[in-house]
Amino acid sequence: MGKLDWIILGGTLLFIVAYGVWKTRGNKDVSDYVLGGNKAKWWTIGLSVMATQASAITFLSTPGQAFHDGMGFVQFYFGLPLAMIIICIVFIPLYHKLKVYTAYEFLERRFDLKTRSLAAVLFLIQRGLAAGITIFAPSIILSAVLGWDLKTLNIIIGSLVIIYTVSGGTNAVSVTQKQQMFVIMTGMFIAFFFILGYLPADITFTKALKIAGASDKLNILDFSLNTQSRYTFWSGITGGMFLALAYFGTDQSQVQRYLSGKSVRESQLGLIFNGILKIPMQFFILLVGVMVFVFYQYNPSPLNFNPAATNAILQSSHAEDYKILEEGHKNLEIEKKIAQDQFSAALDLDDPYATAAAQNDMLLIIEKEKNNREAAKAMIKKADDLVETNDKDYVFIHFILNYLPKGLIGLLLAVILSAAMSSTASELNALGTITALDLYKRNRKNEFSPGHYVKISKLFTLLWGIIAIIIACVANLFDNLIQLVNIIGSIFYGNVLGIFLLAFFFRFVKGNAVFIAAIITQVAVILVWYLDWMSYLWLNAFGCAVVILLALVLESFDRLHKTPPIKGD
Repeated sequence: MGKLDWIILGGTLLFIVAYGVWKTRGNKDVSDYVLGGNKAKWWTIGLSVMATQASAITFLSTPGQAFHDGMGFVQFYFGLPLAMIIICIVFIPLYHKLKVYTAYEFLERRFDLKTRSLAAVLFLIQRGLAAGITIFAPSIILSAVLGWDLKTLNIIIGSLVIIYTVSGGTNAVSVTQKQQMFVIMTGMFIAFFFILGYLPADITFTKALKIAGASDKLNILDFSLNTQSRYTFWSGITGGMFLALAYFGTDQSQVQRYLSGKSVRESQLGLIFNGILKIPMQFFILLVGVMVFVFYQYNPSPLNFNPAATNAILQSSHAEDYKILEEGHKNLEIEKKIAQDQFSAALDLDDPYATAAAQNDMLLIIEKEKNNREAAKAMIKKADDLVETNDKDYVFIHFILNYLPKGLIGLLLAVILSAAMSSTASELNALGTITALDLYKRNRKNEFSPGHYVKISKLFTLLWGIIAIIIACVANLFDNLIQLVNIIGSIFYGNVLGIFLLAFFFRFVKGNAVFIAAIITQVAVILVWYLDWMSYLWLNAFGCAVVILLALVLESFDRLHKTPPIKGD
């Protein structure tokens, strides 16, 4: 990185923090701090909702996901528009009518205090873990590729977020997320056009898509009914919908975004805005990853994109064996480029037989390359079982640092860190709010001044920020980062969603039945996940269905038990 990169990176981040603090100074009461005074317009809500979900993990992991596995991951979001419609019709009007500060406040009014507290605690567990991961994700990757100290990066990212989130609350999160989304999307579009510009002169965008398609990277739709398959049309439209319903309808980090709306209509329009744009945005980010794949068909790539993994193996007793694999990888890259040129020429000649033959050659070489990379991962694991061999999260950052010009490197790093800050800010804001209002305020007998609860909300936000930094400092990378966050959510979200659906649609069910059903369901979901009985996306529908059925059974049994016997004549 050059001086210009440092100036752009530092200037962007400092501007966002300073703007957030300056723009939102002077919160007087809980309504101002938690709901931003209910002044947010629909476009602010929409961008804030998108920025909350689009963490740094999205912009690091998603292109790598497409590079290795193609576009199929976009199916994960197919249920989101349906979820947005349901939330707009059912959740938003009810939340606004009851004038709640948190989603779980509604549960006490419907059931009882213990059910509210249980849902709040489940939220705090899963979102507290997720907050640590959203800090850890960019830190570990930037640490590996730039040589920066990991813990220092965790502290820097966490501290920057804490400054403006504690200072300005919900309003600070919303106003900074607008700036962050602008930086994020500008950076991604610039990267996309640079990738296209770096392709050979005869490789147009249309031809690049054909190359990607011939390499099985445009496999967008999978209609198979295999529940073990992570991403299919059916898992997206069902499991993805349940996850989106739970996340946007019951997760305080999202609910707080649209509860700050000026009116029910503004909140609804903000979510519809997100529902319309989210799939195209994810499609575009995946497409960036696919174009990176095409780029590396014509340009050299490392055997493993994680530089820490490469350094570990080259400093071990397996170094010579690894160098042999690297030599084989270089030879395959030469063969791959020849096969790509043959495929391109066949496309120009419009010869279907030559095109099919060239495609077969391409796929054989790609399979050999994949096997070579897997052999390299196994060898790295032998050399050092602590180093991360899964390099999906390092693909896009490798391209950024090695091929983008000076200045743009700083901008793209600002994109990654801005995304980390935006999602982490929403999480800390929600964690502080839930702890202050659902647990602290509700379980205290004495009533205090509005200013006291603002101070307590700030204190708990600060505390959760410190906890998130600690989690980030002790976390370990697990498979693909974007999948890890979704797995954590899926373990808890289905259960919480079921509790809310019981509250909305099953008026005869009481708090005791729901409370017991929720505890049993949470244990069952964790067990099913641990035993790997189904893909994590299905856990959302499973948890939701189990808690509803259990609650109905328990309530029916309780009613039968309490019904007095009919006396005979």
